[in-house]
Amino acid sequence: MKAVATQHGKVSLAEVERPALPAGHVRIQTVYSAISPGTEMTFIRRASEKQIVIGYSAAGIVTELGEGVSRLHLGQRVACYGAPYVRHAEELGVPANLVAPVPDEVSLEEAAFAGLGAIAIHALRTADLRFGESVVVVGLGILGQIIAQISSAAAYQVLGYDLNPERADSLKKRIIHTYDTQEELEKAVDTLTGGHGADAVLLCAGGPGEELINASLDWIMDKGKVVMVGDLTMNFSRGKMFRKEAQVLISRAGGPGRYDTGYELDNKDYPIGFVRWTEGRNTAEFIRLLAEKRIDIKPLISRIVPVQAAEEAYHAYGSASSVMGTVFKYGDC
Repeated sequence: MKAVATQHGKVSLAEVERPALPAGHVRIQTVYSAISPGTEMTFIRRASEKQIVIGYSAAGIVTELGEGVSRLHLGQRVACYGAPYVRHAEELGVPANLVAPVPDEVSLEEAAFAGLGAIAIHALRTADLRFGESVVVVGLGILGQIIAQISSAAAYQVLGYDLNPERADSLKKRIIHTYDTQEELEKAVDTLTGGHGADAVLLCAGGPGEELINASLDWIMDKGKVVMVGDLTMNFSRGKMFRKEAQVLISRAGGPGRYDTGYELDNKDYPIGFVRWTEGRNTAEFIRLLAEKRIDIKPLISRIVPVQAAEEAYHAYGSASSVMGTVFKYGDC
């Protein structure tokens, strides 16, 4: 079968083996898969001699059930998340824990972003915000946009910030307090929080982080939080952190269960009374938000392209800052 792979810093459509179907897994015919530009462009830049299949967020149709799978059925529309099981590939073999049913009112194009949705939700859970508290979302690419929308749906006071005016304008259609200059943001933080500072700042940007993290420590309230969501280098002022007894946290992927072979490969779920929100339950929660129209991903989809055009799709992220969300389509969909 065909899959999108990277090698020597280049992207190609490669022929790979059909995935196996262990107990607890389901086979999915991919209809759409979504690019996660931050993660995947990093993989491409760092690609070595070994060919690596990329991607981790997709939606499709269940075509086969592994032994012991009972809560899913053949022909069901589903979203799924988590490499190496979910990839930009024609077929996927995915643990049932990482699969969420998609109701008819949700398009599979939107559902293909379920992996990014789970990451966004877990980032907000890491911030541990409460109703009415304030959050600054920095970096308004596709992930930052999703985080800001979910924050608004949860009734947090949301402020968005990106130096790219196009990205800021995109979010401003939904979140009025969105800015493309640091001066405007800082004035708004001061006004909207009564001078106390925001409860949390979520950093969805990548690259050198010292200046941005230090600025974030100025924007938060006493004992506030800075949560790293993007791939930032973590150099910052101990003095600024000490002065506010701030928490500097990092959000790891889509939630509990990620990188645990027992949860993923062996499909052993955590008891809900002990682990309320796993990566699988976060994935399903993203689909619920779509179904109830609390968030809207369609305006963030810049392009839907055939998977055969993968190389050109990634190239667009390097040369066109206006590209937000990209979805690969498979077959005749």
